[in-house]
Amino acid sequence: LLPIAFMFAFSYLLMNRAVERWFSQPVTQLRDDSNSLAVELSRYAAANARAEAQAIATSLPGNNKDLLKKLQEHEITLQGGFAAVYRNNTLVAAVHLPQEQNGHVVIKQLLPEGSAAAETSASVSELLQTALRSDEPLYSVGNQDFALGTAWVKPHGDIVVVGLPLPSGMSDTVSRIRTAADTYWTLFRTRRSIRNQYMLLLLMITGLALFASVWLGLHLSRQVTRPVETLADAMEDIAAGNYARRVEASATEELGELVRSFNHMATDLQSSRAQITESTQQLSLANAALEARRKELETMLETIPNGVVMLDIHQRAVLANRAFSEMLDPGGQRAFTGLALSSVIPAEHMPEFERLFRRSHRMGSASTEIEMMGLNLSITVALLESAERHHRGYVLVLENATELLRAQRQSAWKEVARRVAHEIKNPLTPISLSAEQIQRHAGRIETQLQGAHLESPSPAVIRRSSDTILSAVESLRTLVDQFSSLAEFPMARPRPADLNTIVENSLALFAGRTQNVRIRQNLSPSLPLVLADPEALKRALSNLIDNALEAMQNQLLRELRICTSLLPSGMVELVVEDTGTGVTDEMRERLFLPYFSTKQRGTGLGLAIAAKIVQEHHGTIRAENATPVGASFIIELPSASESDNQATQPNQQLTASN
Repeated sequence: LLPIAFMFAFSYLLMNRAVERWFSQPVTQLRDDSNSLAVELSRYAAANARAEAQAIATSLPGNNKDLLKKLQEHEITLQGGFAAVYRNNTLVAAVHLPQEQNGHVVIKQLLPEGSAAAETSASVSELLQTALRSDEPLYSVGNQDFALGTAWVKPHGDIVVVGLPLPSGMSDTVSRIRTAADTYWTLFRTRRSIRNQYMLLLLMITGLALFASVWLGLHLSRQVTRPVETLADAMEDIAAGNYARRVEASATEELGELVRSFNHMATDLQSSRAQITESTQQLSLANAALEARRKELETMLETIPNGVVMLDIHQRAVLANRAFSEMLDPGGQRAFTGLALSSVIPAEHMPEFERLFRRSHRMGSASTEIEMMGLNLSITVALLESAERHHRGYVLVLENATELLRAQRQSAWKEVARRVAHEIKNPLTPISLSAEQIQRHAGRIETQLQGAHLESPSPAVIRRSSDTILSAVESLRTLVDQFSSLAEFPMARPRPADLNTIVENSLALFAGRTQNVRIRQNLSPSLPLVLADPEALKRALSNLIDNALEAMQNQLLRELRICTSLLPSGMVELVVEDTGTGVTDEMRERLFLPYFSTKQRGTGLGLAIAAKIVQEHHGTIRAENATPVGASFIIELPSASESDNQATQPNQQLTASN
């Protein structure tokens, strides 16, 4: 680069110096002097012609006879030129006037500085008009140029035209001087542009030289670095995973040894990659088998009705199925994975779980039954160990025995009701007959006493006692009938029915008791049909409405809300909600058992009968506290299509949880 820069600087200085010399002051002065000389010479010739014309005009006589003679007297002063006299634009006399046949007649003009010379074709007849022009033209005939001059002859008004010959080729010389001067002046005005053009040319040549030198350097360097670049490209391919790449570039000495080492390394890497690929495929197959087994295990866990959770050695949940989540968070979306068991189980029950964990370490597994969160749970803890007998964690199984115990209690109550009804019903008839017989006998005694005009309190006492006995017998008979209804309730005969219609028919039964209660119905218009016995379901719903109205008797806010909807699971939901006193956890546990009631009247069989009817319809019923006050009874029934799918399955267990 330094030689090129030096060459550019030297050429630049040389160019500037040459341009400055081309347009230096002496050259400019020479151009101006030459131009001035040509102009002065032409003016001098024109002035001589005018002076000669004036001299002739002064000496001309008044008659035409002596005009030619007088003109001939001036032949010497005309210096080989010509003279002519015009009167009224007509030639009257002439001496040595050139003829057109002697050559082509041309009018030339020596223009002022800065203009170009012009030639105009003319004839001898136009001599006067040419001479009268103010731009001092030249009259050229053949190769001879004449400077023209005019003068007026007073008082006749004649015009004398004189043409003095100029040196041969003078007009051409003056024209060339003028042209050269004009060309120089044009160049002088564009000297900056000329300098810029030469500068641009110099830059182009310098750039070309620089490009040529750089290209030559790169070409030579590539001859040296090409093997290294090939090796670098091969290394990039190897890094990208193309282990089949080999370097074929020819190299010698150290570089050749490097290429051979690289090819050997690539061969080793390709072999290792093949082994790794095979191992990876085997590992992928093993992982796929493990993943399939894991998904199968998760599917099995999800289908198990019991709650199952796997715990690590720190008693943190690793995997929990849906049943476990439903037991500890009914209807919620809580994720138990990663949570400590102590944050999931209520604190008052953790000591029992800790005892089970300790017992499982001794015996491998341990079981117990507890009541937690309103559920009767059978809990089993199994120790999770590896093949090397290393402790890996625990498996906790929660079995919800609430429905089983409730069913057992209901079965026991049915048996008790059947026996009580049988044992009580047998003596009721003779007691009732005896009481009626006593009443009739007391009536006869009272009639006899009245006939004998006697008074005695005994008949009245006997009548009141017999009335009390009959009333008690009637109450016992009603109780026995209700017990019999619980023990031997007729089986429902389900068929496709509209749940909204059943709700409206049930509300119609309480038209006389709902004057002070605000009824809010939110019945879904797109509700599918349910497979139900309308009369049986109406009895169950009537019991729920009756309990709700009874619970709101002493409340300031009395509002009964009944709504139906279709759940995402395909079940049809019926909610009966009141603003009463609500339910406690203890009440929820016993709410659907026979003979349990919080009302001052009634036998406590209404909710038990309602629960039995819902169970026969393959549905569920549960009680919850409403917000802000009151209780909510939620019934879930399968739709007609869902019921068809469940026709071959056993009845679902009744649920009555929070």
